[in-house]
Amino acid sequence: MKNLFLSFLGVVLCWGCQQQTLPKPKAYLDLEYQEANYKLYSNARIPFSFDLNLSTAKTRNTTSGLNLIYPDLKATVYLSYKPVNNNINALLSDAYTLPSKHISKAEEIPEQLFINPEQRVYGTLFSIVGNAASQLQFFLTDSTQHFLVGSLYFYSRPNYDSIFPAAQYVQKDVERLMESLRWSY
Repeated sequence: MKNLFLSFLGVVLCWGCQQQTLPKPKAYLDLEYQEANYKLYSNARIPFSFDLNLSTAKTRNTTSGLNLIYPDLKATVYLSYKPVNNNINALLSDAYTLPSKHISKAEEIPEQLFINPEQRVYGTLFSIVGNAASQLQFFLTDSTQHFLVGSLYFYSRPNYDSIFPAAQYVQKDVERLMESLRWSY
């Protein structure tokens, strides 16, 4: 009986060891974003127009600007317009100061200049790398009458690795906004 039990145990162990166990694959994000479709956005209450991604929901901001809300990404681009009244130096100083407020959490803040002399649109896009509250800051101006400032914020704790794909998606929209912006004179 003892030999029968040992034989049975040996068969079970041999049969059980033939199945290979594989480690679980590492998890990865499978993020899918809607393909961006743009339409010219203009409003009589704001003195500029631009190409807007149709997947955003827009709301009026109280400081004569516009909020571009990305509900699926849980993010908002805040646009704030200010007229230039012999205060371009102060406006530029403020625009360059905003990204530096994130310097304690940022690993780097590369700048991307934007110049469109045909439409009189000049500006800078700041991409903030790191666990900062805002991942993008930018400004656009014609340097004589118009000044537009924008910032991207997510409704979550700033974990750069997690929000990087969404920030890249919104950055493409911001770049399109900068390229298509037209001032109303």
